[in-house]
Amino acid sequence: MSGSIADAISFFRLSCGRWRSQRSSHHLLHRRAEAGGSFIEVVELEAADPRLEAIAVLHGQDPGGLVGGCRVRWSGSMAWDKAGEAHEGESVFGLIPTDERGRQGLLLRDRGYAETAPVAGHFAMDDRDGLLLTTSYETMNSLERFSFAGPDVRLRTSTVEGLSNTASFCVETRIPSETAPPAGVATNSPESSPESACLSALGW
Repeated sequence: MSGSIADAISFFRLSCGRWRSQRSSHHLLHRRAEAGGSFIEVVELEAADPRLEAIAVLHGQDPGGLVGGCRVRWSGSMAWDKAGEAHEGESVFGLIPTDERGRQGLLLRDRGYAETAPVAGHFAMDDRDGLLLTTSYETMNSLERFSFAGPDVRLRTSTVEGLSNTASFCVETRIPSETAPPAGVATNSPESSPESACLSALGW
């Protein structure tokens, strides 16, 4: 992707839209790989959005530090899912930078992925304009890196260490709005193969 990404909120704005994600997850304990996919919808929220302000207060942060955030909805499944099992949900998160450039800071969420309770993580942009997200829980830690291979292709790697040790790689492609499936609705065709969003620090 040509050009540089100035700050984290710009990275998230580039991520807005609807995406199809294809994932390969490696479960280190079982020494097996699992494939899957998901549909993801990302919508930008302004800094003054009441939902973001409420999340900041919930985490004991000043809402005045918010620069914006997103609402994420997802629908997916994984190869090991039992019959009828699916993964759907919605999450809201806000960004509070801790540096003048807006390239690192706090990521506040209304729900976690390892736990459903609200959780705060950290974000940082690296020197290649990739976005790193780290989150610590009582029983595990997660690290994710997002990067753009082009305006409509995003790559994601993630590791989870703790009770569940996994490593995942995702290729996410933007879906044109005129062909995008309704958010929250999974399809089971081989072409779309929905995937669980539960392994992502953002819930997607």
